[in-house]
Amino acid sequence: MTERLARSRDIAWQLWDPIGLADSEALCRESRAADEYDSYMLHVAYLLRHGVSIADCVAYLVTIEAEHMGLGTREDTHARAERTVRAIVDL
Repeated sequence: MTERLARSRDIAWQLWDPIGLADSEALCRESRAADEYDSYMLHVAYLLRHGVSIADCVAYLVTIEAEHMGLGTREDTHARAERTVRAIVDL
């Protein structure tokens, strides 16, 4: 795994984690669920590299959480998505 992917995985688990995997059964990076969010983080990085706005990337993560994962929106959904995207920008 590349360092950038590892860092984006850490961002996803620490800042986004809509399913709450980081809290369940003390899952760690080596678990089978470790890569649960990788494709979403890689897609956000791809979008940002291709000029998609931060707001649109945030909307993407909100949609993934609310619709694709079927979790709906919570009070902190948008804020977690925005913190996540901004952290990926900083990579």
